[in-house]
Amino acid sequence: MSSDHIPLKTTPYWWEAAPVQSLPEKPLEKAVDVAIIGAGYAGLSAGMTLARAGRTVAIFDRQHPGEGASSRNGGITSGNIRLDHATLVRKFGDERATAIEAEGKQAREHLYSMIAEEGIDCDFKPVGRFSGSMGAKDYESAARSAEKLHRTLGIEAYAVPHGEQRDYIGTDFFRGGTVRMDIGGLHPAKFIAELLRVAQGVGVTVHSDTAVEHITPDDDKFIVKTVRGQVSARQVMICTNGYTDKVDPWLRKRIVPVRSRIIATEELPADLMAELMPRQMMMSDTRTLGFYFRPSPDGKRILFGGRDGTTLDEPTKPVAHLRDNLISIFPELNETAVTHTWYGNVGMHRDMIPRIFERNGIVYATGFCGSGVVWAPWIGHKAAQKLLGNTNESPSAFDFRAPTAVPFYHGKPWFMPLFMAMYKMQDRLKLLRAGR
Repeated sequence: MSSDHIPLKTTPYWWEAAPVQSLPEKPLEKAVDVAIIGAGYAGLSAGMTLARAGRTVAIFDRQHPGEGASSRNGGITSGNIRLDHATLVRKFGDERATAIEAEGKQAREHLYSMIAEEGIDCDFKPVGRFSGSMGAKDYESAARSAEKLHRTLGIEAYAVPHGEQRDYIGTDFFRGGTVRMDIGGLHPAKFIAELLRVAQGVGVTVHSDTAVEHITPDDDKFIVKTVRGQVSARQVMICTNGYTDKVDPWLRKRIVPVRSRIIATEELPADLMAELMPRQMMMSDTRTLGFYFRPSPDGKRILFGGRDGTTLDEPTKPVAHLRDNLISIFPELNETAVTHTWYGNVGMHRDMIPRIFERNGIVYATGFCGSGVVWAPWIGHKAAQKLLGNTNESPSAFDFRAPTAVPFYHGKPWFMPLFMAMYKMQDRLKLLRAGR
């Protein structure tokens, strides 16, 4: 294994097995029941629910379907909530806090049922996730959380002491960790391709490379103006998340696109993969700027990701940062080449909670905060239920007031380098306190 003479690809590793592509151009409809902006996980999931309820649905995307975060993420079915229980209670009250935590289980079960029932071929494996603790304090806190998950939600979750850690991950870098067996991995580009197949199969029309320029109320409907013409829609749903553009300046002040970058190693020897990832689990850690990593679906590579605080296209520094942290966990990979690097935009609300809400008659499904593999299909589905006015499903805990605007922000996250520097300092202090 050597880093010499291997060109670095800057397109997602996922696209080699499932390339995103434009759809054949279709004439625009004169009128539809529902127009959806954004053909990612959320938009397609919403479209499926609406079409099966008898609505005519057209989805518009300024790129190829899934070209954004839907085909660029790590494919880990985490469904994380970034805030701990105490913070959720302080911000939203005890009842909503409990409901938010419980809904993660529903969302994950919804995803797994959809994969099975729709026959979605996306290399899904329910292998579990190991989260490494950076020190004793982190370990104790994570162990308590795992015990609570098991006790309150019946999730198979447990602590792994440092002495047993190598049964799960081939490193001594962490100081123990926790396991959740309700989390698995899938191939995100295959997943979005299959969602597109299912959505089109139930009658959803998807227009790729068709940017929406303006949405105008018109009596009891909306006029959706696109680069290819306009469509009349009785209802509109926005599912643009981290790719929200100037067509919706109000939302743009409330959702921050944060780059999440991934690197992929060259193919590794089978015995080395067996040593480093003996159970082929998904992986994460307890740093503020935590990393997520996993084996590729074929078990031959390691994919390693984290937040990228840069705003430039030059990947040299963020790739070096990820590679250095990969090697700190697995020193055996010091001479291993990185073959791919890419990033996608994670959509963050100020309060770090996904949301369904309505404004001026338009329904929004946004802010998946880096866990869109689970949250986006679920929030899209529940937002569609909201549009339908159905009462046969309980309302989502995420269906409440709109997220607040970020001060002095108008779409360009100028403050991200500052926040990244602050979070890196917090992680350095955490390591120092842990004696690292």
